[in-house]
Amino acid sequence: MGFPDQFLEAALAEFRYQKDLAERAIAQLDGAQMHAVPHDDANSVVLHMKHMAGNMVSRWTDFLTTDGEKPDRNRDSEFIDDFESRAQLDAHWEKGWATLFATVERLSADDMEKTVTIRGEPHTVARAIHRQIGHYGYHVGQIVGQARALKGADWVTLSIARGESAAFNERMMKDR
Repeated sequence: MGFPDQFLEAALAEFRYQKDLAERAIAQLDGAQMHAVPHDDANSVVLHMKHMAGNMVSRWTDFLTTDGEKPDRNRDSEFIDDFESRAQLDAHWEKGWATLFATVERLSADDMEKTVTIRGEPHTVARAIHRQIGHYGYHVGQIVGQARALKGADWVTLSIARGESAAFNERMMKDR
């Protein structure tokens, strides 16, 4: 397997990891916590999810043939909490991820050197993928941080618990 294929495989693994991480944090929240806004100039977990999904649909639809900022995208509306139900939010979230995965899974090594645009700015396919990994990782971090703050002492860690690093490392090394 050559580097372009390895890159695509690694990108898909990272996107899957980010989705899983966000969803494990989100699963710990109740409805009120999902909509909680820490201050007037902040976003709720719902709005982070809505923005990410809107970005995914725009960026990954017709990825190789149209600009990543679609003319019908209304980015500003992604920061208005107008979902009528959790099911509606979840469907929007899943649509974004499904669009991303369907597109990235179809890419080939030959596509990696092609040029795509995002808001008129040219990117290689590899650079565009890298850009989106960073963007989604930023927002997943916001979701996790906000969920952790909202849960307080009831938070269930998503990684290695405090004080457990040595035991974790020992288990990892023993399995090698």
